[in-house]
Amino acid sequence: MDKKAKFKASILIIGNEILSGRTQDTNTSTLATWLNSIGVKVEEVRVIPDVENIIVETLNLLRSKYDYVFTTGGIGPTHDDITAQSVSKAFGIKYEVHKEAFRILEEYYQPGEFNEGRQKMAWMPENANLILNPTSGAPGFNVENVYSLPGVPSILKSMLGGLTNNIVGGEPIKSLTISLRTVESEIASSLTKVQNNNLDVEIGSYPFFHAGKLGVSIVIRSEDQNKIDDCNSQILKFVNEKKIEVVER
Repeated sequence: MDKKAKFKASILIIGNEILSGRTQDTNTSTLATWLNSIGVKVEEVRVIPDVENIIVETLNLLRSKYDYVFTTGGIGPTHDDITAQSVSKAFGIKYEVHKEAFRILEEYYQPGEFNEGRQKMAWMPENANLILNPTSGAPGFNVENVYSLPGVPSILKSMLGGLTNNIVGGEPIKSLTISLRTVESEIASSLTKVQNNNLDVEIGSYPFFHAGKLGVSIVIRSEDQNKIDDCNSQILKFVNEKKIEVVER
């Protein structure tokens, strides 16, 4: 594996409950953190409703742009769980009962509990690869560069370990955070100069309010620890010159 290669991903959050505000999305953070750790950078996140033509259109766009697409939500037992059939349509393949998924679910439930609704969770794109679920039995699935996971955060998180060896990534993306007792306007010019001198390093500034005081966290991200350390030195130099308090590093 070429560790110098760049791998990019997108996340597609599917669900009316996210768009309505009834449910808060935490899966983006979980997925992005995990992908960073295995050298895959998330470059785009979209949230869309449970509407087949929108899922198909968005999925086809994203899978043509990125190395990986991760979908969350819409693979449960209810009528509005339409992700699996939408993925099938996007790839132009059959939507059918996956025999192995059916067997796993049949063994998971007690006799008489594997009803029609739960059997729906065994319907997937033809020849899909299963993503095993150690928490609730119902597997996710993978077709080419698309990985479909459940929307329940705890279940999604438990399934990532089984995917690690299936995802090819580059160098893990490292980060360093410097928190300052200041405001963005005070450091904007100096921080811009550091960024312009290090265009291959991602530098972001994020205001915070803690214990009644304002502050700014500067986050430096790169695959190269030496570049992070160099940017850190440049930032601390102007921080010391301006006599800005460093809250934590």
